[in-house]
Amino acid sequence: MAGGVPGAPTPVPAIPDVYAVVYVHTSSHGPPPSPVHYALGAWTPSWSPAQHAEAVQAVREAIGRGDVYQANVVGHASAPYEGDPTAALHRVAGLPGARYGGVLAGEGWALATASPETLVEVRDGRVITRPIKGTRPATAQGRRELLASAKERAEHVMIVDLERNDLARLPGLGPVTVDELFAVRRWADLWQAESVVSAPILGRLDLADLLRAVCPGGSVTGAPKLAALAEIARLEPAGRGVSMGAVGWVGHDHLDLGLTIRTVAADGHRLHAWAGGGITWDSDPAAEVAEAAAKAAPIRAALSCQTPVAG
Repeated sequence: MAGGVPGAPTPVPAIPDVYAVVYVHTSSHGPPPSPVHYALGAWTPSWSPAQHAEAVQAVREAIGRGDVYQANVVGHASAPYEGDPTAALHRVAGLPGARYGGVLAGEGWALATASPETLVEVRDGRVITRPIKGTRPATAQGRRELLASAKERAEHVMIVDLERNDLARLPGLGPVTVDELFAVRRWADLWQAESVVSAPILGRLDLADLLRAVCPGGSVTGAPKLAALAEIARLEPAGRGVSMGAVGWVGHDHLDLGLTIRTVAADGHRLHAWAGGGITWDSDPAAEVAEAAAKAAPIRAALSCQTPVAG
């Protein structure tokens, strides 16, 4: 974000910051791919659960000082692999509940996303964003807990307000409305709370201005956004790289970009994954560590295989 404090360097420098693919639709389909060797090793985190908990506590202290209202802290982990991870990456992309599920590859790198979250969409004369904040296990009890949690709702509303402000700063847009608030939807084995924020396009809307206004997404930064980015840069030991960015489609009359949460990157030697959550004054460090692990679990399961690899 313009004016934001740079964070730690990306652990996957081989992946470019911007990558565009021009698609030409054809009716031809090649034969199915043949099975190939693939094996995954043990995951190595960039911080321990204790260090993650310390970062959560540090955000709580920053909130107590009045530096931020909320900040999102994200952990990174990587694992060595052998062979071709393409099939495993497609398993990630196929996780249920992924609004943006797909695999993108370049020379020496690949990424897979199973993101449920819309960073920004332009459709039928409106700009739309769908922030997600608030997570529980996808059980009947988990759904009841999420709907009843004052902490989760307060955290969620803060991000909705942030997204409203991001859109309201853009010339060419009309009144910003919250079309849906705290709707509970399922991703893999988790319930998540989602809202829909939108505004009509009434004048000229520049794509670069739109991306500057919404990137990075408020649900993965915090509020105020610039102050939250400073906390993130101070606390996170590994960069977010392709995670927490955007992937999607740009057409002549349509834009649809998903926030690259639930995303895996491959660099030819290791797989990289990120998970975290938003921290408020009421956050419990141990619970936040557990929530990040719950978000990472379906991704790791999709990537797993039977043959071990030495770390």
